[in-house]
Amino acid sequence: MPVGGQKLERTSAIHHRRKHGFGVISMSPNEPKLLVSVVVPVYAGANFLDELAERLDHIRTTWAADEAPVGLAEVIFVDDEAVDDSPSMLDRLAADSPWIRVLRLSRNYGQHPATIAGILYSSGDWIVTLDEDLQHPPEKLEPMLRLAVSQGLDVVYASPQGAIHESAVRDLGSALFKRLIGLLAGDRNVALFNSFRVIRGSIARAASSVCGHETYFDVALSWFTRRVGTLAIEMKDHRVIGGAESGYSIRRLLSHARRLLMSTQVKMLRGGALVGVVTMAAGFIFAGVIIAKELFAPGSFGPKGWGSLMVANMVFGGMALFLISAALEYLSVLVLRAQGKPVFFAVDRTSDSRVAHYLERRID
Repeated sequence: MPVGGQKLERTSAIHHRRKHGFGVISMSPNEPKLLVSVVVPVYAGANFLDELAERLDHIRTTWAADEAPVGLAEVIFVDDEAVDDSPSMLDRLAADSPWIRVLRLSRNYGQHPATIAGILYSSGDWIVTLDEDLQHPPEKLEPMLRLAVSQGLDVVYASPQGAIHESAVRDLGSALFKRLIGLLAGDRNVALFNSFRVIRGSIARAASSVCGHETYFDVALSWFTRRVGTLAIEMKDHRVIGGAESGYSIRRLLSHARRLLMSTQVKMLRGGALVGVVTMAAGFIFAGVIIAKELFAPGSFGPKGWGSLMVANMVFGGMALFLISAALEYLSVLVLRAQGKPVFFAVDRTSDSRVAHYLERRID
């Protein structure tokens, strides 16, 4: 069993218990509700947690009042060794609201590991991940879920619209950074990655269970599904706009880029191999040209030895580039295998249409 498999079995058991009466939402025995779990990593969210919980509760009670085929079963706040009053606020929220759960990590691990931890402790058929600071409007989880179930998608990312940080340099830099990494990784979905996501629960937990220390979670999701969509959403980073320092420093961005590239089979290596082959071929062609020149016009090719030196550099340099690229690509395959990239994965989408019918009737 791969690392994390026991966690996956444990969360599946939790899911089973919830669906048979231990969850917050009561379910018809004939048509069980699809459950939604919300996972929120918390590091410095004291100024936002009360409002976030209130807005999520409004969604939960609305669905319950409508007797909807979908219900918000739980909100899991992951305390990533928060630096402000968040822990005490989370204790109060959990005491007042049984549908709120608090998961405390032993130390600060960062947003991605905290999100993965929350997902592994979740039980929902669908999982929503969002930030603590209200940059991601909780009300948008419903249209994101509607898009997923109506089109048979497994992952829906929020596509930020407008000036998120109200800083052209920061917003443009963020967009260009994602595009550059996507180009290097050879994965066009990298530009879509966002921490505001709606994910099919089975896929989210499977991807989380195989994530290692250096695995980028969104890349792991792409190992299990290519059914990915986006929904344009207006977002504002109120914390940064208000003058606070962004949590994404240059050092952290570079760390994200490194982990992202480590989690992908870097397609640019194939480009290196192609350049090596073309260079070798050009070297052989050049050698033929030199031989022909020497046969028909001896001494007309320039300084003696220059042509042979160029041929040797092109042929052996191209061969070295090809072999190095091939070896690195093979190594990247071994790394992905060690990280847990699956051979296959089965998914059940049969309940999507029932939820889609309800959510489409609630279009604003």
